[in-house]
Amino acid sequence: MHVTKMTGHELMTDPNMSTDQIILFVLLVFVFIFLIWGRYRYDLVAFVALICALILGVVPEDQAFSGFAHPATVIIALVLIVSKGLSSSGAVELLAKQVSRFSGSLQSHIAAMAGIGAGLSAVMNNVAALAMLMPVDMQAAAKAKRSPALTLMPLSFATILGGLITLIGTPPNIIIAGFRQTSLGAPFHMFDFAPVGLACALVGVLFVALIGWRLLPESARKNTSAESLLDVSGFIAELHVAENSPAIDQRVRDLDEAAEDNDVAVLGLIRQGRRLPGQARLVEIRAGDMLVVEATPAAMDAFVGALKLDYRRDDKTAGLLGSEDMTLIEVVVPAGARIEGRSMHSLRLQYRYGVTLLGVSRMGRQFRERVRHLEIMAGDVLLLYGPNDVLPEISGWLGTLPLAGHDLDLVQRHKAWLATGIFAAAIALASFGMLYLPVALAAVVAVYLLANIIPARHVYESIEWPVIVLLGSMIPIGAALEATGGTALIAGLITSLGDGWSPVLVLVLLMVITMTLSDVMNNTATAVIAAPVALDIAARLEVSPDPFLMAVAVAASCAFLTPIGHKNNTLILGPGGYRFGDYWRMGLPLELLVILVAVPMILWVWPF
Repeated sequence: MHVTKMTGHELMTDPNMSTDQIILFVLLVFVFIFLIWGRYRYDLVAFVALICALILGVVPEDQAFSGFAHPATVIIALVLIVSKGLSSSGAVELLAKQVSRFSGSLQSHIAAMAGIGAGLSAVMNNVAALAMLMPVDMQAAAKAKRSPALTLMPLSFATILGGLITLIGTPPNIIIAGFRQTSLGAPFHMFDFAPVGLACALVGVLFVALIGWRLLPESARKNTSAESLLDVSGFIAELHVAENSPAIDQRVRDLDEAAEDNDVAVLGLIRQGRRLPGQARLVEIRAGDMLVVEATPAAMDAFVGALKLDYRRDDKTAGLLGSEDMTLIEVVVPAGARIEGRSMHSLRLQYRYGVTLLGVSRMGRQFRERVRHLEIMAGDVLLLYGPNDVLPEISGWLGTLPLAGHDLDLVQRHKAWLATGIFAAAIALASFGMLYLPVALAAVVAVYLLANIIPARHVYESIEWPVIVLLGSMIPIGAALEATGGTALIAGLITSLGDGWSPVLVLVLLMVITMTLSDVMNNTATAVIAAPVALDIAARLEVSPDPFLMAVAVAASCAFLTPIGHKNNTLILGPGGYRFGDYWRMGLPLELLVILVAVPMILWVWPF
């Protein structure tokens, strides 16, 4: 077979490149730039790229939305729903709490939590696995009086590694299986990934438990930002309404403008020593009432002066937040949440529902001033205050996840064994070829709905629609790139870089390139682009494509260098008080270790 040798410059200036190839490469370059930039949501970037490809004619009209009906897209959506059902049954929670009780030392705790995290991620969405284990881990950190940073990053990395074990463990595995089906006529099956994935997961868990946590910087290891955010005692005060106050005869909600001008949140009203229900927003203020407010000292002074109020400070004031119908919770903002890139002020949640943002923790830094105008970022920890019957729904609507000690969802623990048994039976039937995997997962969803393990209203909420849109948009672009010969050009470039190398070294080079891309962009998009390239490289080298596909599956999921490469890394950013540069200290050795373990295992199980 003749292999054309090209440099990167020659690739973009090759006179033999077709117009369609040039258009697709330009589109992909812009997609990579915007995904790395992060200014716009990745699903929007991918969808706009698809529309541009359709308008420019490089993607056929009859293939415009084929990605949304692709088996990989359907399986990912169903796995997300099933993961929600497993969490709603309480099976994961009970297991995690039992394991955490037997973890004494720091190393044993990390090993136990990382082990269960990896195991759960093998059979459910790894973001969901981390979201359920993170509160347990943070509670253990608080009880042991240690920084959550010591354990959250190992837990995150372990849940990422666990996804390598099975077909449904992580989206890249599902995508790779789909490409093998299209190219070779047969997909990878449920446990085809297990030998390589299990080896990587075991070595990875041992590494983060014994060595990895020691590589974190001293600043992260001592960080306790998540705990300090809940300390609101210095920011809550009772303000006495004097006889000459302009607030008299106004309703509490009428103070919103003055409160907003002075960056103050009015949390409630006390009359004759009794806290009125909720925030009493419709109650008219009388002389002698006490306003419960939250603000920095400077802002509080300005508010007192504007409304002619008096201070009545009390060390017990913070306890007023915990009235019977009001609650105070911490939540974390995952990537793609509704609140990401917006402020609480723009959503007007205090005006509509009485929900107030009291503080924000971002990469170890506390924000108390003008927080309602602060643009919220993925990884932020938010301190919310609001009515008991409203706050759980609002928290879910915002797309946030509760942290330690706050169970916002109704957990049906008596259905744990039922949910687990149904799921296990479906996986067994799919593994033995008795049921097509999407059908098996759809059956699980149907039974979960009939048994009310997951309420019908939560079905669509449990699907990460940005991921679905991303995948549905990128699959047609990836198919067009392959059809036009674009992937062959990329494969030619990679093989030229390894000119004279053995297939083993080319395999390692492909893994390194794929891992690097996955560290800065979504792993789903990385797999969609890298999979056809892997097939073309194998064809050029005249070897089996299976080891190259497996290499892409492993590499696309292993994003440990940055907080943006994987959603799990973003999720722990705020609660752990990490900085952007903290991840590579543990992540770089782990990625090298994965390559060292994965390559021999791939060549043993899937030889050339």
